[in-house]
Amino acid sequence: MEFREVKLEIFVPEEFVVPIRDALSRVGAGKIGSYDHCVSVSKVSGYWRPLDGAQPYQGTAGEICSGEECKMEIRCRRELAANAVRVIKSIHPYEEPVINILPLVNDLFDRGNDG
Repeated sequence: MEFREVKLEIFVPEEFVVPIRDALSRVGAGKIGSYDHCVSVSKVSGYWRPLDGAQPYQGTAGEICSGEECKMEIRCRRELAANAVRVIKSIHPYEEPVINILPLVNDLFDRGNDG
């Protein structure tokens, strides 16, 4: 199955939402039809434990930590995804950013046929 778009899910501290949104828009992500800067943001709670040698943005090595962060969801064309991930990593403060890339099949249903 071919797909043309992906959804990027990015977990990030709230203060990084706007810089990441704007940087992704500059590389062509977040464009839907005649709109750009299209992104959904939800507040979520996260848990993690930094292991020995980790340099966490928040928390202490060896301890289970928790905190509030934002989940950003943004669409982008498949061929832009690798560059979008590079842009995210250049801004994101986490040592190991969580970036999920999910294929979207919406275009399979927008072809104007019933089959």
